[in-house]
This record gives sequence, C-alpha cells and structure tokens, in this order.
Amino acid sequence: MTEEIVPESSAAFARAVGPQPDEIIDEMDQQADAEGFPTVGPEVGGWLQFLARMVDAQRVFEFGSGFGYSAYWFARALPDDGEVVLTEVDEDELDQAREYMARGGVDDLASYELGDAVDTVDAYAGPFDVVLIDNEKHRYREAFEAVREKVAPGGVVIADNAMTAGIVDFDALRALVEGGDPEGDVDENTRGVYEYLERVDSDPEFETGIVPLGEGIAVSHRTA
Repeated sequence: MTEEIVPESSAAFARAVGPQPDEIIDEMDQQADAEGFPTVGPEVGGWLQFLARMVDAQRVFEFGSGFGYSAYWFARALPDDGEVVLTEVDEDELDQAREYMARGGVDDLASYELGDAVDTVDAYAGPFDVVLIDNEKHRYREAFEAVREKVAPGGVVIADNAMTAGIVDFDALRALVEGGDPEGDVDENTRGVYEYLERVDSDPEFETGIVPLGEGIAVSHRTA
C-alpha cells in the first residue's frame, strides 16, 4: 500500500538528494529491516533534520521514540546546548536509544523519559521548536492538545503516518479528508489520524501541509 501511495522511485530520489545517513543510521535501518520495526525511514529522517535546521531548533519533543531513530536525525541538527526529549513505554527500546545516541556522540543532547508521552509532556515547560507526534494514532489529537501551548511561535509540529500505515486505511482517510463517505466502518487509528488533521488544519495559529514521503508526514507551522 505504501509503495502505491509514494512510489519507491520518489523515495529513492528523496534519499539521494536529502541529508545523508551515517553509520549509526545505517545500523538502525538494518535493525529496523531485520525486526520489521516501523521507523520513519531515511527519506523522512532527512526531512526531520532539515526542518529542525530550518527553524533553528533548540529543543525537540517526541511523542514515541522507539529505539531512537528519529531522535538521532533531530540531534544531528541541534546546537551543542540543544535538547531532544525521547519518550517511550518500552524500556528495552529506550535503552537501545541510549546506546545509539551515545555511540553517535549526541547522548549529551538527549533526555530519556520512560512512560506515556502525553503524561510526560506535562512535566516540561517548553517552549519546543519541533514536536514529533508518532504515538498511538487514535491519540494524535490528544498529543497535540497536550503540547500545543508549548510550541514556540515559528516552530513546527510533525505527525508521522499522516497518509498511511499498516493500521491506517488511506482510502478511508482520503474520503474523510475530502468530505466524502468512506465505505465500511472506519477503525480508530484511521479516524484518529483524520481527527488530528482536521484539528490542526482548523487551528488559526497553525498552517499545515503534507509531505508525501515515507508514510506521509503532516507539518504544521505555528505562525502566531
């Protein structure tokens, strides 16, 4: 399904033109392939790094970090006094993230939080220049509401799986976004992504666009 939405030729072209991975990212990609672990992939990772540089990011907060793939891309764009907050409910994955970040020389930029990201963000005052939403799809809107006031003016909120995923039905999502009536029942994950997109698109202080790479990322720029 993903290759039908974003052709592999387009993804390969984006990987060739965008920021290039290093040996740590290559190793993480190999782990993801071997385990079938869902990361954003190098073409989207490059965009995450690029967007962080564009807004001169100092602080990044992630809703869902896995073993640190996206956090590592972000960290490569941060200044020496920057911070990326990783959140993860799986302790083993968070330990792997620590190892990768340390081996890549960016561990001093990372804060590691074990537990629910929506609960964790309450303990942080902000502001955050970049926020990545990549937790449970049916909780995307909840994540946005929890962090909205902590996003710096000029900052961005990025949501992964904005078009598709193994648990997101693109045809149903497209029908909802276009105001149509999707066939059959819409599962909570697909509806969760739709409700998130509807929420950020209607927010007068954010401007949202879709980058059709990977499984689609929604980029919402805080304009006020």
